[in-house]
Amino acid sequence: MKMLKHAILFAGIFTAGALSAQSAQMNNMIKVGANVGLAVPSDNTSMAVGVDVAYQNLVTPGFGLGIATGYSHYFGKDNNGYSNNDVGVVPVAALLRIYPKQTGFYFGTDLGYGFLVGDDKVASNTTLDRPSGGFYLKPEIGYHNQDWNFFVQYQKVFVGSKGDLPGQDYNVGNIGVGFSYNIPLGK
Repeated sequence: MKMLKHAILFAGIFTAGALSAQSAQMNNMIKVGANVGLAVPSDNTSMAVGVDVAYQNLVTPGFGLGIATGYSHYFGKDNNGYSNNDVGVVPVAALLRIYPKQTGFYFGTDLGYGFLVGDDKVASNTTLDRPSGGFYLKPEIGYHNQDWNFFVQYQKVFVGSKGDLPGQDYNVGNIGVGFSYNIPLGK
């Protein structure tokens, strides 16, 4: 939990610094959105819902860099005799986006660390501890205009074999859809 507080503090400080470096061309923006997805593979979770917050700077008209965070909630499911607990993901990630045209198709990814939060145990009927987090990856492809982004995403936290139980691999990942609204910053 202490790492989570530090990650949130770091993201807040970084965002505050980014907000103070505004551009008159409105190349800086905050992206606020939501997503929903089906867990893949689905040994211990069934689906996920989440919210996203990101800061993006258009380095060039076709290339954006920034930071991303948010919260995704994975709903646990019963499997192989285990009553799997829900788990949350709080990412601290770098955001990279490529926009071939001013409006239309785009693609990109978020790369960083995903903190796993929630119950300390993998399942309510086991004593195995849940992993604390791992490498975070969220590639997406979608459509954008000046105000909105609509996308298909894959979100995954790589935890290795931590949290695996006999007959069940521990996975935190989903494939889903989402949207975000762009709030321009600057003059």
